[in-house]
Amino acid sequence: MDFTPHIHLLKGFCTLNFGVSTVDAELVFGKPEEIQVLDDDVLETSCTVYHYWQSGFSLFFDNKNAIKFGSVEVDHEDTLLFSERIFSLKEHQIIDLMKAHNYLLTDTEIQDWGEKRLSFDDAGLDCYFENGKLVSINFGVIEEPSDFEFLPN
Repeated sequence: MDFTPHIHLLKGFCTLNFGVSTVDAELVFGKPEEIQVLDDDVLETSCTVYHYWQSGFSLFFDNKNAIKFGSVEVDHEDTLLFSERIFSLKEHQIIDLMKAHNYLLTDTEIQDWGEKRLSFDDAGLDCYFENGKLVSINFGVIEEPSDFEFLPN
């Protein structure tokens, strides 16, 4: 598949909106090259991942939410965010780009495996750097906790 991926923060990826089904994803992108199920017993989450390795992205579907599209991981070098080729930008340029669109850097962390993560929580966006170069982006919907209960003192 020869295309230019577009990130639409909090909305979707290319023409695929968050909240749609795997059937919708296949209508847009075709059959994935690999399908994987990831379960996390600690966080009590489960997702089905559609990997499109040749196109440089993976789509994540929440198994506990009617298998709805909820996030994306992208490493395609031509990916556009706000009409900018984000993988060609340096760390400070990404921070400036996000700030120009009213999204502030909320967290920075060096991962155990060595990558540096920049998080923009209000945008649902994480950027991962290796040796100063952007290597992958994760973004998705922001879920409000549905079981939050306020207990006054």
